[in-house]
Amino acid sequence: MSRCLSGYRHLRFLIVIFCLFFAYSLAYAEQDTPKKDQTPLSLESDIMIPDMLWPSVDSDVVDEVPTTALAPPAPLEPPPLKSVRLMLDWYLSPQHAALVIAQTRDLFSAQGLEVELQTPADPAIAIKLLTAGEVDLALTRQPLLHLLAHEDAPITRIATLIETPLNAVIVTGDAQPENATHLAGLHYGYNTREGANLLVPKLVPRSVRQTDAFLEPQSVHFNVVNAFTEESVDAIADGFYHFLPEQLASNGIATHTVRYSELGIPRHDGLIVVANSNSLVKKADTWSRFLVALEEASNWMVENPESAWETLIGAHPILDNATNANAWPDILRRIALSPATLNARRYATFETYLLQQGLIDAELPTSRLAIDPYTL
Repeated sequence: MSRCLSGYRHLRFLIVIFCLFFAYSLAYAEQDTPKKDQTPLSLESDIMIPDMLWPSVDSDVVDEVPTTALAPPAPLEPPPLKSVRLMLDWYLSPQHAALVIAQTRDLFSAQGLEVELQTPADPAIAIKLLTAGEVDLALTRQPLLHLLAHEDAPITRIATLIETPLNAVIVTGDAQPENATHLAGLHYGYNTREGANLLVPKLVPRSVRQTDAFLEPQSVHFNVVNAFTEESVDAIADGFYHFLPEQLASNGIATHTVRYSELGIPRHDGLIVVANSNSLVKKADTWSRFLVALEEASNWMVENPESAWETLIGAHPILDNATNANAWPDILRRIALSPATLNARRYATFETYLLQQGLIDAELPTSRLAIDPYTL
């Protein structure tokens, strides 16, 4: 019993000692640690940032620099130019100026086109190459377009370069008082099919053609000067009136010119661009871009005639001669300022004329002969 009481007293003593020690520790901690004001943070408060997060200004730490520079990406290459092969109607001359100017001033390339101007070895093959797909475009004249279309040639006019005829009847000697009668008795030469089929029958009445004195017209195949020099012909039914009279004069041969309008032949486009009818819709965008460049060239020439001439002969020095220089102002007046614009009445009227002359059996619709590519 006494042993149990002794153990209990010992336990109480230990508890009292522990409580006194804990109380004394609290009091000592309050005396050594002064109380600090807990001021709320504001925009003016000083913030201490550990050096490990943000090096000081005086720090010797140096940022690492990339060992290689980052180059900008290479520029995108422009898409390749679309190739367009255009066959001229004959040797290059001032009447082709719009094409040369558009090519020289990079107007075609600005439209994404690379246009190659080709000269035919024979004027008759240009349309044949076009219908065979060997070239993309060709130059011809409106009357020939009508005649070939009636033979089912798949060609369609898409642009006009020269708005009036460039050909006329070139006759040796001076004009006669009764010129119609005089013309009927001449021996004619011709270069083209329209000269043989369209002009000669108009110049020489059937009554004259049925006589024994009538001489069959002969093809001079663009060798006109020799034909006149050798006196094998008295007149040419389809001569280039800007150049031929002056060329013949230099050979001592005097001539006079009879314009087609004097013969009752309807006014028509003198030089046109034709495309293959079977691919018109497929290539409509290409032809539209081609015409944008052509129109810019035509208008620039009219606004800058002297610069245009210098550009033309600079690109092709062979054109720099007195005959071409003299013809330039008149050719420039006949340039189509809006090559794509279609004069539908003009094509319909010419069809009617051919029917009246007995050269065709029925009229073709204008849409078969000519179009404005912008409307496709």
